Amino acid sequence: MPVLNRIADYADDMKRWRQHLHRHPELGFDCHDTAAFIIERLYEIGVDEIHTGIAQTGIVAILYGQGDGPTIGLRADMDALPIVETTGAEYASTVSGKMHACGHDGHVTMLLGAAKYLAETRRFAGRVALIFQPAEEDGGGGQIMVQEGVMDRFGIGQVYGIHNSPNVPFGKFVTTPGPLMAAVDTAHVYLTGKGGHGATPQDTVDPIIAAVGMIGALQSIVSRNTAAIDALVISVTQIHSGTASNIIPEEAWFCATIRSFTPEVRDLAERRFNEIVAGHASAYGVTARVEYERGYPPTVNHPEETEFAAEVAREVSGKDLVDARADREMGAEDFSYMLEARPGAYLFLGTGPGAGLHHAAYDFNDAAAPIGASFFARLVERAQPLR
Repeated sequence: MPVLNRIADYADDMKRWRQHLHRHPELGFDCHDTAAFIIERLYEIGVDEIHTGIAQTGIVAILYGQGDGPTIGLRADMDALPIVETTGAEYASTVSGKMHACGHDGHVTMLLGAAKYLAETRRFAGRVALIFQPAEEDGGGGQIMVQEGVMDRFGIGQVYGIHNSPNVPFGKFVTTPGPLMAAVDTAHVYLTGKGGHGATPQDTVDPIIAAVGMIGALQSIVSRNTAAIDALVISVTQIHSGTASNIIPEEAWFCATIRSFTPEVRDLAERRFNEIVAGHASAYGVTARVEYERGYPPTVNHPEETEFAAEVAREVSGKDLVDARADREMGAEDFSYMLEARPGAYLFLGTGPGAGLHHAAYDFNDAAAPIGASFFARLVERAQPLR
């Protein structure tokens, strides 16, 4: 049963929804038009309650089943990225410098498709909380929604989410119990030396030389301070300094992301990062200031809920298209905050060949939306069956 027959009937509607969202991307918490479009669809679908203004533009919609029962949460993120689109699609972004390059337009569509089916059939007990979340890419909207009490306010007992995966076989579900995605922290390092003429470096204190030394030494945290079996990635992603070829600058700065899975490795990486910067600053004679920001925690699936979700995925896609013991990934995801608050699971859904996530040529595969919607719908019906 790859797709529920009723949901297959919505395929054209879902395609229109998704392509509308793709034309009108919004960033971060500023998802006002996106939220308005979702709310309009929810009214058409006939949900029982719509709660707005959560984490600024987030939405929680409630569907009632038949009879008493628990509440299950289903989440879709809805923000886009600051990228200039190059797909050339007829429904390409109409907003300069913004595009849905991570498929959140598809995630919203999958959840709306499931909501339409569940509102029509009501073949479940208890309630469903449909969570539409802003600011996954930047800002931690999942954390804000949890802090604003969505789990307690709506009595959510367990929570699930899906992310699309280009270049994974179409229709294949991928997940694992325990850590699935990494924690991510960000460090900004500001260096101040003494500027001067490029011809007389002996009269200067060169912050570029100091930055280069620090950046090279930071890789020793992975190679020499943690065991080979520990997962840690330190990536310096920006370095900025200087204004001309004959000037040694006064200042330089660089930034890095630090990704890990365990509290012990996370703490060690932060400590060693600061020690290396301080030590090299002293050696090179510069002053250094580090702004080290703890970001999203690791996304940790709950074992029982993960196995249950995998069973539902096998029902939807077949056992050969489900990998429930996949390798963990070094990317990060603020659904982690929801999994800290409630048991649940996060899964990837393969969308077949195409440009990768966060690429200017990326486009969500509309054919995958009915599969994701069917997964969400069957998850509800199996988690909260009618007596």
